[in-house]
Amino acid sequence: MSFIEARDLVKTYTPRGAPVVRALDGLSLSVPRGTVTALLGPNGAGKTTAVKVLTTLIAADSGTATIDGIDVATDGGDIRRMIGVSGQYAAVDENLTGFENLDMVGRLYHLGAKASRARAKELIELFDLTEAQNRPVKGFSGGMRRRIDLAGALVTDPQVLFLDEPTTGLDPRSRIGMWDIITRLVAGGTTVLLTTQYLEEADQLADDIAVIDHGKVIAQGTSDELKSSIGGQRIELTLVSEDDTSAAIEILRAVASSELEVSSDRRTIAVSVVHGPAALKAVLTGVEERNIRLHDAGMQRPSLDDVFLQLTGHAATIDDESKKAS
Repeated sequence: MSFIEARDLVKTYTPRGAPVVRALDGLSLSVPRGTVTALLGPNGAGKTTAVKVLTTLIAADSGTATIDGIDVATDGGDIRRMIGVSGQYAAVDENLTGFENLDMVGRLYHLGAKASRARAKELIELFDLTEAQNRPVKGFSGGMRRRIDLAGALVTDPQVLFLDEPTTGLDPRSRIGMWDIITRLVAGGTTVLLTTQYLEEADQLADDIAVIDHGKVIAQGTSDELKSSIGGQRIELTLVSEDDTSAAIEILRAVASSELEVSSDRRTIAVSVVHGPAALKAVLTGVEERNIRLHDAGMQRPSLDDVFLQLTGHAATIDDESKKAS
């Protein structure tokens, strides 16, 4: 049984003077315990709305959602004791120090003074903030703010961690550091559901990826499964001369599993194939036999960009469904 289970969630908004918006339109989702599931989709797809429903911030109009068998709609208090949430923007008090922010969160959760201070110290060390722990957060860099915010979501050692765009705005080094922290949390048994605008982040972190568009999950699987679902590998030839275009098209058509793509100058030709290595070998043999001169020849697997373009017709970008509710 999945640890997080959503079935047929529907959520509508009625903006003033505008038609009804269906932010969720029958969304169903399963997340196994101790794994990372990434929610990916274009603007307005429903990612952030789904997270808000699962974290009890808003109620769905219909459908069901459970975490470890506990109903999100009817047992919100129990759910909130199980989860940690880190949003798109660091929710910290800029006038308090890093340590004071974490200690305050512990007090709000009624951990008690001694336990709150001990947990704050533990998290300061985990997130490599020891040197900055006594400085006001208003002087922190963007990466440090994100780390202290994520640390705040972990004060109660939650079973489930919801991360909404956890590395937005971070430099590459800080992003990689955040990935390392998330990986260690999952290795320790935490279940993570994240939304992200970075396709390489999903590739790096996620055990499973759910592609969301128009308020519903339109595809779900591992990164490899999603890439394979849109046509295996892709072969591309770049010719020295346009005179060889017709011959190259003939060779590529013999191994093609899709329509050929020919550049405007008719010297670059690409096509999807099923059995990449064998197809590339056949193509290169044909090129050699017909004395076709090449600038380049190669094979690559589809990327998550290709998955998005084929499944949704859009690039994967950050969500902002909150605008719909305003």
